[in-house]
Amino acid sequence: MEMKKRALISVSDKTGIVDLAKNLESFGYEIISTGGTFNVLKDAGIKVIGISDITGFPECLDGRVKTLHPAVHAGLLAMRSNEEHMQQLEKLNINTIDVVVVNLYPFKKTIEKPNVELQEAIENIDIGGPTMLRSAAKNYQDVTVIVDPKDYAIVLSELESGGVSKDTKFYLMYKVYQHTAVYDTLISTYLRNKIGIKFPEQITFAYEKVQDMRYGENPNQEAVFYKENFPVSGSLAGAKQLHGKELSYNNINDTNGAIALLKEFGNVPTIVAVKHSNPCGVSSADTISEAFKKAYNSDPVSVFGGIIASNKEIDKETAEEINKIFIEIVVAPSFSKEAFDILSQKKNIRLLTMDGLDTPVDDGIYDMKKVLGGLLVQEYDDMVIDNGKIEYVTKKRPTEKEFEDMIFAMKVVKHTKSNAIVVAKDRTTLGIGGGQVNRIWATKQAIEHSLTSTEGAVLASDAFFPFDDCVNEAHKAGISAIVQPGGSLRDKDSVEACDKYGISMIFTGNRHFKH
Repeated sequence: MEMKKRALISVSDKTGIVDLAKNLESFGYEIISTGGTFNVLKDAGIKVIGISDITGFPECLDGRVKTLHPAVHAGLLAMRSNEEHMQQLEKLNINTIDVVVVNLYPFKKTIEKPNVELQEAIENIDIGGPTMLRSAAKNYQDVTVIVDPKDYAIVLSELESGGVSKDTKFYLMYKVYQHTAVYDTLISTYLRNKIGIKFPEQITFAYEKVQDMRYGENPNQEAVFYKENFPVSGSLAGAKQLHGKELSYNNINDTNGAIALLKEFGNVPTIVAVKHSNPCGVSSADTISEAFKKAYNSDPVSVFGGIIASNKEIDKETAEEINKIFIEIVVAPSFSKEAFDILSQKKNIRLLTMDGLDTPVDDGIYDMKKVLGGLLVQEYDDMVIDNGKIEYVTKKRPTEKEFEDMIFAMKVVKHTKSNAIVVAKDRTTLGIGGGQVNRIWATKQAIEHSLTSTEGAVLASDAFFPFDDCVNEAHKAGISAIVQPGGSLRDKDSVEACDKYGISMIFTGNRHFKH
């Protein structure tokens, strides 16, 4: 039996498929196809063979069963160098299949549709496609398998030069298993979310490349930015860059921190300034221009070369203030025309727009940290203060204004590297102490860095006071109220010190370590 050169084509994404099929036909390949692809190729004048003519069995079960047949998979898996394999094909009257071009049902697009029903999602789980891809890829020495339309050109080029090289076939095999792994991950993640399983026994994640970075955290490190395949609203992966050079690894990391903090403030006009992943100036006000001035004035030294995030449109007045200093990135829902014209005069400033800056982080989002040989996975910390857990532990209770500033300060301290202390007044940070190895250093740092009087300010701590030394420092600085989680064996010492100095203190019962 003389084996004919055959290519099996069955694609969901039909980009470039007619040109590919015509070229394969010109190289002497018979074209086999199924369903919608068959019709597209036939209408283009290509002599195409239906899959049922190969299998001798009709498509059935509404197309669920088309290619799951020995006439297909034996033709894919037979090793041409194995004499016994080839004799069996001849005995069974099965022809080899030398090229497979398959991409899969659009499961991702299906589940991204609003209010998609479970049954529709299940119907868009491809069975025959992944099976053909895996069979063809396993026999990569003899079968050229293409899952990505971007690879059509290289295959045609090598065919024109005499045949597809073994190296290219090996690369295409890799792409198949990478593609099917991501496809299966999307399905399992969708189903896991439907069931409500938070932490399965085995877990996989699927990410899509956004860009290659110039370098990583340091110039000697290569880096890439990936986004989650399941879209996350209000995430940097969905931002639109209006102006400036491309973002670096550190830009993305720092801006992500600014966005996470900004989301704590909802619709209240707020400016967050971040430097090296730590907030350096935060303010909420009646207008965004007022918020920027207050945030900037709280630490004009650190904000230099930093990142500004706003949950309101950047207007002309705010842009004029920003333009006076060197800022790496400004991210906001939008920029007025006047603001864009002002800021875009600087060549290197990055201007980003994105939706969802005034909305909380989506439910079910993982917070992950890679460690050597493993992955730490936890729920996202979406709590600030649980009103049901608040304890008023001192004789003096905070005023309404102090309590408002306590909430504000705790939102900021939650996003500051531990050990963390934030001093704030009038919904504006005065001093921030972060990343210290003990709490008293963080307290002293926050107070010393304040450029204005801390008289009547509040102090927030991300974790409990192990001693009363932080209260003593707060008293020296004129701080009138303290908010902290509580839970130390020596809480009584801190409470007694507050009562001695006339400082109000509340315990929240919620720690906010950020390591």
